[in-house]
This record gives sequence, C-alpha cells and structure tokens, in this order.
Amino acid sequence: MTPHEPADPAELIKAGRRVIAREAEGLVALGEGLGPGFAEACAVILAAPGRVIVSGMGKSGHIARKLAATFASTGTPAYFVHPAEASHGDLGMMGEGDVALLLSNSGETPELADMITYTRRFSIPLIGVASNAQSTLLKRADVAIVLPKAAEACEEGIVPTTSTTMTLALGDALAVALMKHRRFTPDKFREFHPGGKLGAQLARVQDLMHPFDALPLATRGTPMSEALLMMSQKGYGVVGVTEGDDKLLGIVTDGDLRRHMAGLLELNVEQVMTEKPLTIGPDALAEEALALMNGRKITCLFVVDPADSDRLAGLIHIHDCLRAGVA
Repeated sequence: MTPHEPADPAELIKAGRRVIAREAEGLVALGEGLGPGFAEACAVILAAPGRVIVSGMGKSGHIARKLAATFASTGTPAYFVHPAEASHGDLGMMGEGDVALLLSNSGETPELADMITYTRRFSIPLIGVASNAQSTLLKRADVAIVLPKAAEACEEGIVPTTSTTMTLALGDALAVALMKHRRFTPDKFREFHPGGKLGAQLARVQDLMHPFDALPLATRGTPMSEALLMMSQKGYGVVGVTEGDDKLLGIVTDGDLRRHMAGLLELNVEQVMTEKPLTIGPDALAEEALALMNGRKITCLFVVDPADSDRLAGLIHIHDCLRAGVA
C-alpha cells in the first residue's frame, strides 16, 4: 500500500481490536499471577517515612512519571527521577527514609545501573519491576515483582505495548491498595485536586456558600417595602425571614412577590413568605445542592447548621455552583 491509497476502515478496526485483545490478555495474566511480591512492595512503601522515587527509561519512564503523579495524588508522597539525570547529580534527590521503585521490562536498562548501586550503598529499599526474574534489577532488588510473559501487541513483537500496559496497571494497583490501607477519603483527595473537574465534583456546600453575615435576612414583622429593598441590594433574589438572630422561619422569593402583587407594600414578610423552605447542610456536596435547585426550579438554598436544621449558616446560589464548574 502506498501512502496515497485510502486505508480500509475494516482492517484498521480489526488491527485495533487485536491490539486491545492482546493487551487485555496481558492484564489478565498479570492479575492471576500477582503474588507475595505485591504485598511486600506495599508493606515496604507503607513502612517508609519518606517518599517513593519512581524511575524508568524510555517508555517505562513515561509510565513512571504517571505513576509518581498517581501515588502523590492518593496519599503516597512520590516523585519521578530521570535515570540519566540521576547519574549527573539527581541521585541526591533520594535519601534515607525513601523507597525506590524502578521499572524496566528487560531489567537490564543500563541507565538504571547508577540508581541501583546508589540504593544498595545507602540502604534505600528497592522495589524492582521487570519481566525477567534473573535480570540485574530484580536480582539486586529488595522486592522483586515479575511481569508475566506476554506478547507485545504489535505484530512484530518489538514495540513496548503490552509490557507498558501491564506496568501501568501494576502501578495503579499499588497506588489503590495503598490508598485503601490509608483510608484515603474523598475529602483528602479533594485537597490534592482543588482545581479542574475533579475539584468541582468534590466541592462541598461550605466551600462555595456565602457566610451568615452576607445573608439577606428580615425579622418577623418587617414591612415588605424594606424586604424589597434588601432583596434588591443583596442580589440573591430571596430574603430569609428569621426569629431571633438566626432561626429560619421562611423565605420570600420572586414567586411569592408575584403571588401577592395586590397590596404587596401593605403586607409584612410573614404574610408573604413560604414557610419551611428547602434547605441544605454545609457538608453536602455542591453537586447535590445544584441537583436540588434544578429539580425544584429555584436559584438558591439557605444553608443550615447540621446540628439544628432551623439555625442558619449561609446561602448557596446556583451561580456559585456554575462558576465553580459544578455541573
């Protein structure tokens, strides 16, 4: 086939399916063969007071970078060290209390030699991942994890595909197992992911709500003329009606105004308000607040103290959720 001949879509799909099927076979073999080495690796990492230094060369290096980020974002401090840079000064980034996780399909990657020697000299625990149990890396490692023999996904069998997929999955398995052992909570996860879609999905009402001192509130008997002025000034489209300092009795909304247009200015807030309005707690997810507002076709919710559902804590507006990317 010349570069100018159109590709056969059926053949391309067939090739793609063959690659995915072959890599899936490798993952099944990896899962079935997971043994004591995996548990030992977890134990070594959990016992270390320092960080996990992840390294690899070439395609294994790209996998190592991703795994270091995954570890770090799930409660296991980690960073990537390039093996070539390590030989030119970056070995100093490893120290007492750290653990080295070195990745190499062959286990004979020459660029890793200095890192292996350094870990042995300074008694830094070494976890090796390779497909050859007799390789230099695994023979010198404190914990050896052997990847199962599996054909690479390309027909020539030379492009790192199945092997890198298995290495990636193994690293993810380590990260999640450690995460589970540490009882890593969604709240903690959000601390490491304050931005982007993940941060928005995990945001809580208390992170977005307006505080109590910013709320549009009127006490019993307040004339509607004053309530209308407050509603306009605050810009939330509602006024909360309270008894005492912070006990919520009801709310006055745009809909309440329309229902009482006749003689509105002669009424007070109690005569216009909706009693027992829908509220939410500060610990609820912002996604839940948005769903409630969309479901009831309203634009804001008063936030109440979880220990006392009548006691006001704040207010969340639909625009607050949208600005934060909650959708």
